[in-house]
Amino acid sequence: MQTALKNHEVRLVSRPTGWPTIDNFALAETNIGEPGPGEVLVRITHMSVDPYMRGRMSEARSYVPPFKIGEAMTGGAAGFVIDSHDPSLPAGTWVLSDELGWREYGITAASRLRKIDVNVAPPSAFLGVLGMPGMTAWIGLFDIGNLKSGETIFISSAGGAVGSVAGQLAKNCGARVIGSVGTPAKAAYVKENFGYDEAFDYHGDVVKSLRAAAPDGIDVYFDNVGGEQLQAALGALKDFGRIVACGAIAQYNEMLPGPVNLPNVVRKRLRMQGFIVSDHRDRQAAFVTEVGGLLREGKIKYHESYFDGLVNAPHALLELFGGHQTGKIIVRVAPEGTNPETTP
Repeated sequence: MQTALKNHEVRLVSRPTGWPTIDNFALAETNIGEPGPGEVLVRITHMSVDPYMRGRMSEARSYVPPFKIGEAMTGGAAGFVIDSHDPSLPAGTWVLSDELGWREYGITAASRLRKIDVNVAPPSAFLGVLGMPGMTAWIGLFDIGNLKSGETIFISSAGGAVGSVAGQLAKNCGARVIGSVGTPAKAAYVKENFGYDEAFDYHGDVVKSLRAAAPDGIDVYFDNVGGEQLQAALGALKDFGRIVACGAIAQYNEMLPGPVNLPNVVRKRLRMQGFIVSDHRDRQAAFVTEVGGLLREGKIKYHESYFDGLVNAPHALLELFGGHQTGKIIVRVAPEGTNPETTP
């Protein structure tokens, strides 16, 4: 393998105050050498942008360390090995990484990568429906929310990477599924494509819309948003209902006051539990078996919104917070069609 391979990476150059801007990022060119013992060099073809990345752009203490100013960002990525110093991952092997996003090439220990089978699904799917978002939906619904057939669930951000999978998994288990999205068109889309029984635009009166969709109340709320929608759900939940606290994207870029009806947690004897999907790695194999099977049977659909080129990765992240895309946002780092057979 030649040395001094040209590489590009996206760096965080300043910490945002409120909403991030393009000025918080910079594209840098570097040289990348050969992998050391036990390491491999990976050509990144697809990378993920996810809501948790906003938290890592600040210095606030969280469950993952913040990105460092002046250094490349990290995140989920799929690609293939082009140079290997570990026999378990020979050149040509497709792999998934939790940290090699935001660059064109990356060197890492083979033990930090997971093999993926691109005959089962395209590489990008392992960043979405068969990756972290899909597993987040599965763990949230069944391990945290204990969703049962016949129950009614409300899922905010129903058209997003997590919500689009959560809605379908909930339908497959026999639940009645209600979702909130950002436009009337997306409401129609999630009903037609993801099987939601009801969906509404959260820009209207959320309390009124949720009451119309679930006049008898809800059993579970899968919270991806927080804020006003959490408040509406607290009003709609039945006694002994459950709140799956997955995210609060409405509050990632600005601080908002908490729900005024939080005492409902006590009055209704509700259970509210937050979770981080990385705490459930022991469930990875079961998730892939179950959801992969549903995907093969055509019982799960997925939608991806694409941004092409590493230079557009910051735009993709900003678009994620704008809420205009549907499904999983994927950055195609390499030109479409790049694969081990076409890469020297």
